[in-house]
Amino acid sequence: MHSLTFIKRGLFRDLLLGIVLSVFVFVCALAWGGPFLLTGSHSVQAQQNQAQHATFTGTILRDGEQFMLRVTSGQLLHLDDARQAQPFEGKQVKVTGTLDAESHLIHVERIESAA
Repeated sequence: MHSLTFIKRGLFRDLLLGIVLSVFVFVCALAWGGPFLLTGSHSVQAQQNQAQHATFTGTILRDGEQFMLRVTSGQLLHLDDARQAQPFEGKQVKVTGTLDAESHLIHVERIESAA
């Protein structure tokens, strides 16, 4: 009889430990967010917020080997294609591409004179 009580206590302890760990993992997933909790509409919205296809107007500036676009609002956006940007250094341009808002980087498709 004594060993049966010991087994029941062990099972109860293991079950309680399992529940506590499950709750802990769930709370951590809520706090972490990101890939654990994204569902259909949320993941699409997150991708749209991260990469926006558009045309940007501004002046091409150079910082060493890196080229940037100073848009009319004054914000600096990095350009990922120095070869296309170099001929337009210091000029007003329209840059068509995809903006990664998180890193302020435009993945350049086309650059043309704004004039």
